[in-house]
Amino acid sequence: MIYFWAFVVGGGICVLGQLMMDVFKLTPAHTMSTLVVLGAIFDGLGLYEPLIDFSGAGATVPITSFGNALVHGAMAEAEQNGFIGVITGIFEVTSAGISAAIIFSFLAALCFKPKG
Repeated sequence: MIYFWAFVVGGGICVLGQLMMDVFKLTPAHTMSTLVVLGAIFDGLGLYEPLIDFSGAGATVPITSFGNALVHGAMAEAEQNGFIGVITGIFEVTSAGISAAIIFSFLAALCFKPKG
């Protein structure tokens, strides 16, 4: 049943993003930014972790999970280290994903030539 709920929740997040682009005519950049902010808000309100527990990868794979990770890391580090933990917590939780994106983008740029 976890696969079903992962599909429904992940698909629902994707449908929301598609509706934002089609109905509200938002650009992909505005849509992604909005979804990251929504994930951050839901984590700040304590609603994103129960969603992850319920749907697993359906909530951890979409872009909303990045907003969740930012707030979750900042709040966890703020409890331990105070105000400076807000800054360091953001980087601690998301650094592996951001580093991987930079490295793999660089490798892809070396392997392929852009069409001009």
